Amino acid sequence: MSILLVNEEVNFNDLKQMLEVTDGNLATHLVNLEENGYIKVHKGFIGKKTNTTYAVTKSGEKAFTDHITALENMIKGIK
Repeated sequence: MSILLVNEEVNFNDLKQMLEVTDGNLATHLVNLEENGYIKVHKGFIGKKTNTTYAVTKSGEKAFTDHITALENMIKGIK
C-alpha cells in the first residue's frame, strides 16, 4: 500500500520487483486489497502484451492511514 500511495499507479511486474515476492504471493494480496475496495485495477495492453496496473482508492488511502496511526499509537503506548 505504501508503494501505491506514493505513485499514481504501478504495474504488476514493478510491484513484484520492488517487494521481492513471487507472482502468486503478490496476486493473492492484490486480490484481497481489490475485494476490500482498497485498490483499483486497470487491465490493458502495451502492444500485444498485457499490462495490469494498480492504484490506491480513497477508501484504501484512509484504511492505510488509519492503520499507520493505530501502529503509531501502539508504539507510543509502549514507551
